[in-house]
Amino acid sequence: MTSAELNKEFEDAVERINAHTEPFPADFLLRLYAYYKKATNDYGRPSSRKPIINAFKTNALFQVQDISPDEAKREYISLVNKYFLYRK
Repeated sequence: MTSAELNKEFEDAVERINAHTEPFPADFLLRLYAYYKKATNDYGRPSSRKPIINAFKTNALFQVQDISPDEAKREYISLVNKYFLYRK
């Protein structure tokens, strides 16, 4: 897959998530958050008003610190595809 194809597929996956109106499981959201931040090279600190949420987000970011942005995009796409394939 070329870089342009990967970027397009990633953008499509992000759109699917943003268009979805039902709530997602918290663990799924944390993984999406971490992969998205890594994929977009957004290294800003979590900005929730609740410290516990920031702690969970920070932990999720630590778990993906050793993968490349392209790998994060692939993982994000895979998570989205699996979610919509297997959801009830």
